Amino acid sequence: MRQTQTGTTATGDDGAPFRYTSELASRIEQRWQDHWETQGTFNTPNPEGELADPDADVPSDKFFLMDMFPYPSGKGLHVGHPLGYIATDVLGRFKRMCGDNVLHALSYDAFGLPAEQYAVQTGQHPRKTTEENIVNMRRQLRRLGLAHDDRRSFATTDPGYIRWTQWIFLQIFDSWYDTEADGGRGRARPIDELVKEFDSGERPVPGGRAWVELDESERRRVVDEHRLAYVSESPVNWCPGLGTVLSNEEVTAEGRSERGNFPVFQRNLRQWMMRITAYADRLVDDLDRIDWPEKVRTMQRNWIGRSAGATVRFATDAGDLDVFTTRPDTLFGATFMVVAPEHPLVDGLTAASWPEETNDAWSGGHPTPAEAVAAYRAQAAAKTDVERQTEGRDKTGVFTGSFAVNPVDGNRIPVFVADYVLMGYGTGAIMAVPGQDERDWEFAERFELPIVRTVRPPDEFDGEAYTGDGPAINSSNDQVSLDGLYKDAAIAAIVEWLEKAGHGTGTTTYRLRDWLFSRQRYWGEPFPIVHDETGPIAVPDDQLPVLLPEVPDYAPKTYDADDADSTPESPLARSPEWAEVELDLGDGPKRYRRDTNTMPNWAGSCWYHLRYLDPTNDEQVVDPEIERYWMGPQPQRRGSGPQDPGGVDLYIGGVEHAVLHLLYARFWHKVLFDLGHVSSDEPYYRLFNQGYIQAYAYADRRGQYVPAEQVTEAVTDGATSYSYEGEPVSREYGKMGKSLKNIVTPDDMYDEFGADTFRVYEMSMGPLDQSRPWETRAVIGSHRFLQRVWRNVISEEAGATVVSDEPAGDETRRILHRTIDAVRADMDAMRFNTAVARMIELNNHLTKLDTVPREAAEPLVLMVAPVAPHVAEEMWSLLGHDRSLAYEPFPVADPALLVDETVTCVVQVAGKVRDRLQVPPSADDDMLRELALASEPVQRALDGQGVRKVIVRAPKLVNVVPG
Repeated sequence: MRQTQTGTTATGDDGAPFRYTSELASRIEQRWQDHWETQGTFNTPNPEGELADPDADVPSDKFFLMDMFPYPSGKGLHVGHPLGYIATDVLGRFKRMCGDNVLHALSYDAFGLPAEQYAVQTGQHPRKTTEENIVNMRRQLRRLGLAHDDRRSFATTDPGYIRWTQWIFLQIFDSWYDTEADGGRGRARPIDELVKEFDSGERPVPGGRAWVELDESERRRVVDEHRLAYVSESPVNWCPGLGTVLSNEEVTAEGRSERGNFPVFQRNLRQWMMRITAYADRLVDDLDRIDWPEKVRTMQRNWIGRSAGATVRFATDAGDLDVFTTRPDTLFGATFMVVAPEHPLVDGLTAASWPEETNDAWSGGHPTPAEAVAAYRAQAAAKTDVERQTEGRDKTGVFTGSFAVNPVDGNRIPVFVADYVLMGYGTGAIMAVPGQDERDWEFAERFELPIVRTVRPPDEFDGEAYTGDGPAINSSNDQVSLDGLYKDAAIAAIVEWLEKAGHGTGTTTYRLRDWLFSRQRYWGEPFPIVHDETGPIAVPDDQLPVLLPEVPDYAPKTYDADDADSTPESPLARSPEWAEVELDLGDGPKRYRRDTNTMPNWAGSCWYHLRYLDPTNDEQVVDPEIERYWMGPQPQRRGSGPQDPGGVDLYIGGVEHAVLHLLYARFWHKVLFDLGHVSSDEPYYRLFNQGYIQAYAYADRRGQYVPAEQVTEAVTDGATSYSYEGEPVSREYGKMGKSLKNIVTPDDMYDEFGADTFRVYEMSMGPLDQSRPWETRAVIGSHRFLQRVWRNVISEEAGATVVSDEPAGDETRRILHRTIDAVRADMDAMRFNTAVARMIELNNHLTKLDTVPREAAEPLVLMVAPVAPHVAEEMWSLLGHDRSLAYEPFPVADPALLVDETVTCVVQVAGKVRDRLQVPPSADDDMLRELALASEPVQRALDGQGVRKVIVRAPKLVNVVPG
């Protein structure tokens, strides 16, 4: 919205040449940014190697801090993007002042579809687009004053980085997972060790032949079946609109591509896969060893989908039907079976004619089972998996004409084909227990099938299917009785019986599938693989990196989004001089064909934390001593001794990466750990998800968005209205976006207020883990705070300090040390909004004094420094210090001055108590207002609403009235 800046005057306009204006802020900020760069202020020393500091000891206390990998977008940054970067910078600066050796750097996840799609449209090489975007992003971030060690910065497209990404791929390719290692926990081992076990006879060769009896091609096929990276022909997600296949994680619940929203089809293709399923148990179990938000851990557990239950065999004339169920205790209630239309036994189950007892509703009006099943399968093939699984739609299906035998009671139960069962989940067949499953109940009612309850519902239950726990009923035969048992005991009893009777086994299944790792794209890392007539062969390490060739065009073979029958072809296949190569791999020169797929963009982001540690190392992916220093296990971190898995001390980013990036990175890192390349079992020890900055957008009567900054707000009789060029517009709240015409860029903020004001505002908007609305007009409050701090320390007329060397008064000293104590605690806990509120209150107190004592001014400047580093550096220098404050000790409170009487201030939102604050009896209205609005419970209660007014009754009551 259109705003008028107040409270700032251009330099020299009123005889105050040193007034803290946006112009003065800009000069100060750019001067200090140049100084930090020239002096290498934030160059972090390693314990050894090229980035070690020979003139200084490396502190034993270290802090490895990371932001999630940014993609260099051509649109540049808007004000929502830097929220996490500012937060990590504030924390890193604070930790550095507390004596930690802080490693904080930023690099670029530079492979990606946007640059490639732009290349398809324009013919411009995606490298040129990407590098231009990186230059712009570096400029925007440098102007923010981030304390990064730029020596450690890189892009995933750098040849040196590609080399080690390909090297890690080959480590995975040359490994297998030994499920018996480490006491049954399992770990990756080099493939050479597997070959030795086959050769010695320690491990039997599949098929029963001796290893020496196999020829070279047979041996390679046996070994390839065990590799953690392997080639497989299997159903994949083919997206013609993007010209590539996608992993399950890249397909939305609607069956469309996450990127671009194109339709996705199932195709059988030969693709690279990663055996992430081998690590399923460790990926689940180790979530309890890391400090992550429970929401993210739950998302990963659900995605992996580990389920304990039983596999039960139902006999049919076409062969046994295997069913996995998590509720084998309900077997006595299975009154029919359902198989997916794609199940391989469907043809064998389809009878020649309808049995006499066939209900008319079961046949679908067809004269024979074969016709009924064929028609139904054709209908199902036209639906997506999402459509088939949609809740609430009418259940459809058709009887196969065959029956299965329920193993617990010998009853013959009909077998149906229905599309709500998917072949890709479980065994593609289910036992239907309508008494305990809502979908089965709907199907049973639709097809007039019997319903038998096997769990007693509570007396007050008056619904249909009962899905809760209760004592088993109607569940006994001559050999086993479950009646009266609750779920866990009943499951244990029936599994024991099934195994003894030979009708089933206890089983654990997983939703997780192996990771589809091929992409039919140009802009990605080439596979360091060549193929001969037998299969894939690793390129020797000394021939890495394998770099992308020039190609005549970047478009995939097909770009018709709806062409399900199209065939994927990578642009690399159109460079025959690159794809066909002669190499000597130990058997003399021979012709090979390079793999013409590329890796997904996830490859580079799986290990970038390691490159930050040792970015100049050309001999190893990372020096072991350097990795151990920065990422090794630290039992003191949580007092759990050997349970600490190591990893990055703090990783900050959006929750949208909860599954894709974080799951893949954990998998790669665990392989490297198993192979002895790293000492840490997890890549990221602590994870923090920051919220988002959202904004208002405005639409006219046609629904077209209008520029938000040109909208005018008016209040009439308490009602607010909005207009654009004199015409009314409606307001909505959501994300920032170019299409919504509501983007505010950091450049706008730098020009209008300066980077320090922008930083203070973003940190003071609310709790870091919550989303909050952007209000440009509110930024002026942060600017005024910095102006007041400046005036308390620096003369606006002379540019010299105005502080006094006289001792501070008792009250000032008590307020100062209370503030120091509270700010230290807030900074350490990343409560930056309350830290800023406390500094504002201290500064307001100092403003009321005749002169500000140096004893208070210098600690205030040091506390302000992490949030507003440029202006703090300037004031520190003018206070007479000749070096950067970046490594000055953060102030420490005197415990003797913290003992003070406090009162409880009740904070209400719309009249409801939301928080209680302990405040000094002298707390005034301004202090209480700031602390109340900074309260996390208050922000949660407001839930993004504005604030109409704040009623303060100091020192015991604050009532916030939402807008």
